[in-house]
Amino acid sequence: MNAIRVRWTIAFRLVLALSVLPICFRTEAAGQANTPPAPKLGRGINILGYDGVWEGGRNAPFRLDNLTAIRRAGFSHVRINFFGFKFMNPEKVMDEVVLRRLDGVIEEVLARNLIPILDEHDTHVCQRDISECTDKLKSFWTQIAARYAGKYPALVFEVLNEPGGQMSSTGWNGLLNECLSIIRATNPRRTVIASVLNVDEMPVEDLVLPSDDRNLIVTFHYYAPIRFTHQGAPWSPTFSRIGPLDWGTPEDKQKARADFEKIRSWSQREKRPIYLGEFGVYEAAPAEARTRYLSFVARSAERLGWAWAYWQFDHDFAAFDSARQAWKPDILRALLPAGR
Repeated sequence: MNAIRVRWTIAFRLVLALSVLPICFRTEAAGQANTPPAPKLGRGINILGYDGVWEGGRNAPFRLDNLTAIRRAGFSHVRINFFGFKFMNPEKVMDEVVLRRLDGVIEEVLARNLIPILDEHDTHVCQRDISECTDKLKSFWTQIAARYAGKYPALVFEVLNEPGGQMSSTGWNGLLNECLSIIRATNPRRTVIASVLNVDEMPVEDLVLPSDDRNLIVTFHYYAPIRFTHQGAPWSPTFSRIGPLDWGTPEDKQKARADFEKIRSWSQREKRPIYLGEFGVYEAAPAEARTRYLSFVARSAERLGWAWAYWQFDHDFAAFDSARQAWKPDILRALLPAGR
């Protein structure tokens, strides 16, 4: 990365942002009680997780005009997978050049009448090293929240992708609520997404959220059964040897319904909206089984009133062929059937 770091300037801005947090909170917190309802995110797709745009690349492979194709296809939001930690200096101050690129991406998304979700995606760090994750995640949201305070009101923050690994529910609740406090100090009306701990049990009942903050959306990811959705994945010594596996028996569907019912029941009891932030099937799965699964999961989420985002636009699990600059028609039909 050849980005220029103006460290003293950025550090001063960070200190200044921290110094005005109490002022912002006193002047804006009164509006929290009148927070508008969370936006209807609808159907979405994950973008830019493994792309060179942040290092200054162009069409690497994502093109900003792909956002037009996303909107025309019928999607209403994009989940921007942003690895913020790797753009921090040793003092945990983020690279201003990269942040300006992020500004540009958000503006391009908004220009297409899409809702942008900014997802902090450093799962690999946070599942492995809780101390490092804690310091960096709080620094990330201190800087991002101050940067976007009063700006891009449609922008949604997602605190952390897939907390889990070495994290317990108790540890995650503590870190999540610290980050929510940081965000709310400057963004009391911003919609924020908070994740269920990403383990097989989906322990949504363990999630602790501030009861007076109703502008929160709860998210979970669904790749069950993972032997099916990840069959043939070359990065896994286990899954690379699995397949072909089918999906779609009555037992398969009943298991998915039971998993979703657990989330639905909690959501209804707690009166919290739900967002299925990721689901997908790797390309090595039999084509008909893959589309059958995707259609079932998407329609099931919609019947429950949940927004969803497919994983992902390009790279692997892809819905779009970057080389041909065209949608994969079977995947698009499964996600967005004609007339629905």
